[in-house]
Amino acid sequence: MITTKSGPVAAPLATNPASVELGQDEYLRYSRHLILPEVGLEGQKRLKAASVLCIGTGGLGSPLALYLAAAGVGRIGLVDFDTVDVSNLQRQIIHGTKDVGRPKIESAKSRLLDVNPHTTVETHETLLLSQNALALFQNYDVIIDGTDNFPTRYLVNDACVLLGKPNVYGSIFRFEGQATVFWADQGPCYRCLYPEPPPPGLVPSCAEGGVLGVLPGIVGCIQANEAIKLILGVGEPLIGRLLLFDALAMRFRELKLRKDPACPICGDNPTIHELIDYEQFCGIGLGQESVGEADAKKEEAPMREITVTELKAKFDRGDTFTLVDVREPYEYEIGRITGSKLIPLGQIADRAGELNPDDEIVLQCKGGVRSAQALETLKAKGFKNLVNLKGGILAWSDQVDPSVPKY
Repeated sequence: MITTKSGPVAAPLATNPASVELGQDEYLRYSRHLILPEVGLEGQKRLKAASVLCIGTGGLGSPLALYLAAAGVGRIGLVDFDTVDVSNLQRQIIHGTKDVGRPKIESAKSRLLDVNPHTTVETHETLLLSQNALALFQNYDVIIDGTDNFPTRYLVNDACVLLGKPNVYGSIFRFEGQATVFWADQGPCYRCLYPEPPPPGLVPSCAEGGVLGVLPGIVGCIQANEAIKLILGVGEPLIGRLLLFDALAMRFRELKLRKDPACPICGDNPTIHELIDYEQFCGIGLGQESVGEADAKKEEAPMREITVTELKAKFDRGDTFTLVDVREPYEYEIGRITGSKLIPLGQIADRAGELNPDDEIVLQCKGGVRSAQALETLKAKGFKNLVNLKGGILAWSDQVDPSVPKY
């Protein structure tokens, strides 16, 4: 870090602005940048000489990639493997209605080139894995994490630390967001803030908990701003600072972050020297269970599941069972399976007395994750005849009753 009158500033990245020139159209396109003393001609050339890899083209990736292209970043890489769904359009503004069903990476590239044809857009239509992360990251100056799951966040962090790359981080949920810059060469990394991932299923995804549509726009723009500052070497980057944003209160707060000397990858005595199995690390599958625990689970009966077509057949036959919807009341109001009983997941333990342990109980949520958690809760209370509805109400809408709204 270096220090100026305005505070600590990261030195500009080691790009080579002398290797690029601006065309006549670019002088006009970037004129508002060129008259900023902090940017100027040299800064604009730095942007053109720089390369940024965006992990994800969803809620966060949409605004940040658009603004990086508009700002004149010369090479933008995109990593994604999903397709555009109509439910994305409330917040993923890089995609349009005409793009529904199209690979996100193709939709995003088309839009970025329309914003700025002087930018080179490189697409990597792949799932980011331990096997390919280092090779992908190696050729970019800045990595921006726009993902929404813990295994990928730890993977992005570790790959950046091993390669010495800055990791511009952002996350969103409901009405709250956070952003920072993890750069182990100059400050803490993601593991310094979150040494261990939360237990699987404890933190719901945006698909389960929802997100205000404009929130990723705000946080994504902050990420783009941080990346541009790093490239230019101006201002005070968010290294060692976690910016918290509450959209309902319209309030920003800041927490100081410190490098953890005991961090297993960037600390004084690192124990991680290569990328690991991040799904296992985050407890997906067998996770961190001991061999004995894993063997014990193998001996247990697997969780019983039922498909939506099988559930429909049970209704048609007049079978006796109780269908419990463990979603939230506002979700239940959007759409429900007729005959279901609403007991939100957070209340299932306290309201278990409302259910007959001798009945067959089918548990249902939006997609099958929360209902599986509810099944385990009731199982621990002695319930035996428990069944999880595979695919939840989304599968019911797709395969049985299209009149039930999807959300």
